Amino acid sequence: MKNGICIIGQGGHSKVIKDILIQNNFKIIAYLDDYYKEKKIEKEIMYAPVSYAKRISLNNNSIKFVVAIGDNNIRKKIVEKLSIPHDRYKTLIHPTAVISQSTEIGYGTVIMPYAVINADTKVGRHSIINTGAVVEHDNMLEDYVHISPNATLTGSVKVQKGAHIGAGATVIPGISIGSWVTVGAGATVINNISNKDRVVGSPAKSIRRCE
Repeated sequence: MKNGICIIGQGGHSKVIKDILIQNNFKIIAYLDDYYKEKKIEKEIMYAPVSYAKRISLNNNSIKFVVAIGDNNIRKKIVEKLSIPHDRYKTLIHPTAVISQSTEIGYGTVIMPYAVINADTKVGRHSIINTGAVVEHDNMLEDYVHISPNATLTGSVKVQKGAHIGAGATVIPGISIGSWVTVGAGATVINNISNKDRVVGSPAKSIRRCE
């Protein structure tokens, strides 16, 4: 059995994280979620508020963390609030994912089943490459990005911090997607997208600029 993992968040996304941990032979030692108002232990697993992550981090250097929350903004807020060293966050890769040896993946990022990440791509910290997503060669993904199921980023795409690419969306080569952008499900992105924009359709067009 490998070192223990503390899962932060206990919604739907955490169920998939749990499966990845089990398949990689990690031991889950705690679920932290603000649903719990105080600490309790059941079947040797701790259930406690998110703030307990700091105590766990200080008390046991071998325990790693993963923020199992799909919302990019909430994930970022939790990481910043906890101020746990980056190397205490575990990068998780499902056994069925195909990852190039030349790929770089940041701390706390999760790669879901059947995802593909090809040569010389860089993925930042605390990002999600979801089920069946394809991230082709020479892509640059910053922190807190979410590439949804079956989305495709073709070659040399840049995705800036916090952007969310919807399920089944396609981004053509060389496109730059700004920070905190939302690309709607099934969209085809053929033009660069400015920060905080929302785009839908094929070809993708702006529907409103986020404040």
